[in-house]
Amino acid sequence: MEYSTLLLGLAVIFGLFMAWGIGANDVANAMGTSVGSRALTIRQAVFVAAIFVFSGAWLAGGEVTQTIRSGMVDSSLMADNPELLVYGMLAALAAAGTWLMVASYFGWPVSTTHSIIGAIVGFAVVGLGFEVVRWERVGTIAMSWVISPMVGGMIAFALFRSVQILILDTVDPLKNAKRWAPLYIFLTAFVTALVTMFKGLTHVGLDLTPVQAYGFAILISAIVVVLGMMAIRRLRFDQVEGEDGSHFANVEKVFGIQMVVTGCAMAFALGSNDVANAVGPLAAVVDVIQTGEVSTETVVPVWVLLLGGVGIVFGLFTYGHKVIATVGTGITQLTPSRGYAATAAAAATVVLASGTGLPISTTHTLVGAILGVGLARGIAAINLGLVRMIFLSWIVTLPAGAILAVVYFYILRSIFG
Repeated sequence: MEYSTLLLGLAVIFGLFMAWGIGANDVANAMGTSVGSRALTIRQAVFVAAIFVFSGAWLAGGEVTQTIRSGMVDSSLMADNPELLVYGMLAALAAAGTWLMVASYFGWPVSTTHSIIGAIVGFAVVGLGFEVVRWERVGTIAMSWVISPMVGGMIAFALFRSVQILILDTVDPLKNAKRWAPLYIFLTAFVTALVTMFKGLTHVGLDLTPVQAYGFAILISAIVVVLGMMAIRRLRFDQVEGEDGSHFANVEKVFGIQMVVTGCAMAFALGSNDVANAVGPLAAVVDVIQTGEVSTETVVPVWVLLLGGVGIVFGLFTYGHKVIATVGTGITQLTPSRGYAATAAAAATVVLASGTGLPISTTHTLVGAILGVGLARGIAAINLGLVRMIFLSWIVTLPAGAILAVVYFYILRSIFG
């Protein structure tokens, strides 16, 4: 291609921009529960997330990725016009990155996957025609707007109600927190180990059968229970006097240990899964420029994965605080026990979806789980105005990505075409 070097440079810039948006929005909302519940300070959360997100992106981000994310458009339709794919992928990266920047500015937790899919649909319609888009998949995504928060919310509601009944509403909450801690730690480790294996390690050639995956998850969970109980025994509990023996501050210290474990696993899974939203289109552009041909799947060069990991971490460091604030404190007030219920429920929902094929968004699931925890305390505990705004931003994500991609596509084609 005549402008191959320049187009490759733009692909790197736009890929970094998109990865920055993923860090600022998607990863930030995953750590929001840890910060909002005060299990971690924002500085600690950013540091922990940076390590696990980068590890996920680098170790499990995928050696091979689909040329067109989620198969929304048949890439073979562009076999005769490879430059069309280059312009389209560049437009999609720029459009999705722009929308994530806007959403992050306002503190809206939106789906990065839906952002890039909306952008791809936009360029495909103007570049190839309305009929080439697999609209049934768009309908499946629309279903996830309802399914994700509903399933996550129901599981979180049930989980937090169990915490209330078994621990918080008892005569001696601290004693019961210690008694039930092994069960909750095991549950936390089990679902997060599964979400990491199903969603985070699917690209590294780890070909585990469901039986093997569950076996490893049980083994890992047993080890985590031992380590978790050792950590709880080393906690320094405050001496609280009261007729009812309430030690709620001490109870939250017990759940704080679990929040750290859950947050790390979710960050790893997000890094490994969502980095594809940035490196997939970038790898497709690199492949077309190097070979001059369009292929269905693209090998992701190591430097592209590294670029994606760096971009995600940079986005989290520089702009993640806004979405962290929304998820951590804006929707409802979180404590470690509430944050634990929300994050564990979100992880459990991702595992359920991986096994059954439910169309879900991790972001939407986590927000729904936080709502479920809030509802367990009563509707007054939820900031309904902010929730309405978040729901609206979800609906706007697909068309916003599509419209922006159309604009960028026409600009790129007019410059290079």
